[in-house]
Order: sequence, then structure tokens, then C-alpha cells
Amino acid sequence: MATDQPHIPLAVVAAEAGVSVPTVSKVLNTRPDVSGKTRARVTEVLERHGFVVRPPSAKPTGMIDVRIVDFEGTWSEAVVRGAVAGARRFGLDVVLAVEPDPDDCSAWVRHALERGTDGLVSIVAVPDAEARRALEKTGTPLVVVDPRQRPPEGMLSVGATNFQGGLEATAHLLSLGHTRIATITGALEQDNAIARLAGYRAAMIRAGLTTDDDLVHVGAYGVTSGYEGAQRLLGLDDPPTAIFASSDDTALGALRALREAGLVVPRDVSLVGFDDLPIAPWIDPALTTVRQPLAEMGATAVDLVHRARTASGHTLRTELATSLVVRASSAAPPR
Repeated sequence: MATDQPHIPLAVVAAEAGVSVPTVSKVLNTRPDVSGKTRARVTEVLERHGFVVRPPSAKPTGMIDVRIVDFEGTWSEAVVRGAVAGARRFGLDVVLAVEPDPDDCSAWVRHALERGTDGLVSIVAVPDAEARRALEKTGTPLVVVDPRQRPPEGMLSVGATNFQGGLEATAHLLSLGHTRIATITGALEQDNAIARLAGYRAAMIRAGLTTDDDLVHVGAYGVTSGYEGAQRLLGLDDPPTAIFASSDDTALGALRALREAGLVVPRDVSLVGFDDLPIAPWIDPALTTVRQPLAEMGATAVDLVHRARTASGHTLRTELATSLVVRASSAAPPR
């Protein structure tokens, strides 16, 4: 029994449920030798008194399911690579599903449960309430990596310190002497985009600067958004001397727009990205960016699945630290 369970005698629970104390203990410790009807009645009484009852785990299959929306981008590939490496450490095989819908993963959950799985790792998508109930009923752990929206209470998730990353990227540009700093955001329905924008704003406020709304281009992660956002920013009466792009792909699009405008990075405009994709040091100029531990995020998700399944302890929300990588695309502003 967990040490943080309520200090209520099991005899009280047994009397209310009309069973013996050993039966209550079996239910609380997920022993299999209790009928479904009795288990449900005892569980209801236990939970009413504040006890946490883990559902019995299904028979191990040796497989873990991983779902990704887009496997073409290097971001997705890095997270999956980490998940595969993490699964290998536990002797698990990965069943990879590549599906088009960034939000609806409920059919994937149901299919995995029907087939049998030791756990699921969903990259960005959160299953609906019905699918979550099915997971809870079978005791199958699910971990969401970098969830697009805040996951429901009690759900396991892995992410990065997006706020801190946005703050450090902007603070770096401020330390170089820039004051006219713009940002091109991700879609603001996504928690990570909101956090990176908040980090940008916090850094500007700490520096005693007002955050000019004209310098915030609300877009989406990707080269098209970066290209269009940079074009708009360059068309301002007082254009920025530096741009914090909310992803490396966004920075690539911005870089093209800057070059088409006849500007040189970083001589005329400094540029900072977010992710540190493998291509970042090969861009000309090499991209200053915020490194996300992408492979580690995938491996940590698998580790959380294993810990949840074996009841070896875990935290609900794990955030891995980002770090600023300074390269050639950022410099002091033009005089």
C-alpha cells in the first residue's frame, strides 16, 4: 500500500463493503483473485474514503505503441528515435503508427487495447474521454509527448521548458544590444507556442521594454509561416533588427524572406530558432537556436510507461530542460 494513502482502518472499509479485510487488501493491491462485482463494490468504498486503487494490469505483451502525426520532419524522427532506444532498454518492441489527424488518436487507442499492448506513447495528441476511460479500466499506461493542449488531470506527459527557452532566446538577443526584437509564433492553440511567446514577452519586460504587438506575428510552426511572417515584419515602418522564430523550420522560412529582401544575417538582422534540429548547424549562417532534448523526450516517455506499469514511481508531468546554442546567425545590431 502506498505511504500516502488515508489512515483509515481497512476494517471500516470492509464493513461498509460487506467483505473481509483480506478482500479489501487484495483489491487495494490489485490482486487478481477477486470477482469483478466484488472488486467494483470495494473500489467504490475505498475511493470514497480517499484511497487510490490501481486497476489490475493486463498480461504483458512485450510491445509498446507509439503514435506520430508526421514522420517526415526531423522533429518527429528524433522523438521516435528516442522512444525506440528507450524501449530497447526494457526489451520492448515498438509498434509505430503514423496518422494524419494531429488531435484525434482515440481510434488508435482502442485498436491497441483490442490487440494488447504494454503501454502507449502519443506524440502531441490527447485521446478523448471515452478512450481515457478504456485505458483506465484496463490499467494500460499512456504518456503524451509535448501535448498540443494541457492534458487532463492525472495524465502522464513529457515536455520541454518552452517558457524558459523563449526567455533565453530573447535574453540572448537583448544581451547583444537589440531592442527591436520580433517573434514569429507557433499556433496559439498549442501550449508550447503560448509558453514560448510568454518567455519572449517576459524577457522584454525584464529588460524594461514594451512588447510592441506589431512585432509579434502569430503564425504556425513551419517554413511558410516563417517566410510570410518575416515578410510582414520587414514591411513595418520600423522593422526589427532581430527575429526569434518559434521553431527551426520557421527560422528557415524567415531566412529566405530576409535574403530575398537583400538583407544579410546577422549583419542586418539577427535570427534565432527553437528546436536545434540536425540541420541547424549546417544552415548558412549556422543557426543560433534553443535546443530541445527531443530524443530524450521520447525515451523518457517510454520510461514513464514502464514505471507506471510496474508501479515503480513516476511524476505526472515531466519537463526536460532546454538550452541555448549560440552560433553564427546572431550578432550585435547594425549601427
